[in-house]
Amino acid sequence: MQVILTRDVKGQGKKGQMVNVSDGYARNYLLPRGLAEPATKSNINVMKGKQESLEYKKKVELEEANAIAEKMKEIKVVLKAKAGENGKLFGSVTSKDVAEALTSQHHIKLDKKKFVMPDGIKTLGTTTVDVKIYTGVVGKLNVVVEQI
Repeated sequence: MQVILTRDVKGQGKKGQMVNVSDGYARNYLLPRGLAEPATKSNINVMKGKQESLEYKKKVELEEANAIAEKMKEIKVVLKAKAGENGKLFGSVTSKDVAEALTSQHHIKLDKKKFVMPDGIKTLGTTTVDVKIYTGVVGKLNVVVEQI
């Protein structure tokens, strides 16, 4: 019997997949628990529609991510921090600081977890920071740290 899974089922497949299972397994386990629905023509059409909308959504998100990455090449984020005589900061500039400055200065809102800064920025000057915007899309952002 062919069924469309409504949730991930261990050993059978992922949500939204159409799988072949035995009649008894479908009637006695999957269908009563709401883990699957019968693969009728209308259900198959709904499944295909959901897959197409998901693919379209991913395509739009990828295009937006590429646009943000291109925009990031041209902009600079300027931060001010206290520093000693040799240009070393008291503390460091974290990804949270960079994310807030990017939002306030250029109106690009990104989560602080997307910035690749293992130790933060600890010196004055310009630093290039990698930003993982979307799967497979990495932007480069120039961060300028100036002394107060």
